[in-house]
Amino acid sequence: MLTCADLPPTLLPALLARFGLTLDWIAPGEPIPGSYWGESEAGLVRDRLYVRADTPLHSALHEACHWICMDPARRQALHTDAGGEVAEENGVCYLQLLLADELPGVGRERLCRDMDDWGYSFRLGGARRWFQEDAEDARQWLLHQGLIDTANRPTWAPRF
Repeated sequence: MLTCADLPPTLLPALLARFGLTLDWIAPGEPIPGSYWGESEAGLVRDRLYVRADTPLHSALHEACHWICMDPARRQALHTDAGGEVAEENGVCYLQLLLADELPGVGRERLCRDMDDWGYSFRLGGARRWFQEDAEDARQWLLHQGLIDTANRPTWAPRF
């Protein structure tokens, strides 16, 4: 499973900064602020994403996409639990796979494997199959929110 430390140190912060989200590195062994799942999983507090070197990359992207997909009022009050409806959660999963394609050496195929290994669950079994065959509702939700364009590219703006 890829971790945040497997990327060049400026790559993930630069990607997230395009949305206005700040990435903060936490020292090894220290608790991660705002981590819903605990241990090495990424955490969210307002406009900050917290990770350690051992944080799984899929976790960092997933939590970042929660921030990108939520409305501004929820972003202002955000601490630990991103919440959101099922449609938004599906949009989060779809967008994190698109963002994986923006990271050299990662890509959606690799992230799908890591998501499956972690235990994400989809009706069709795996993340790859879900994305290819069962995620049109997630794609439409992201389009409607202005988070991707018709070519499935991120618009680099959070939801407003």
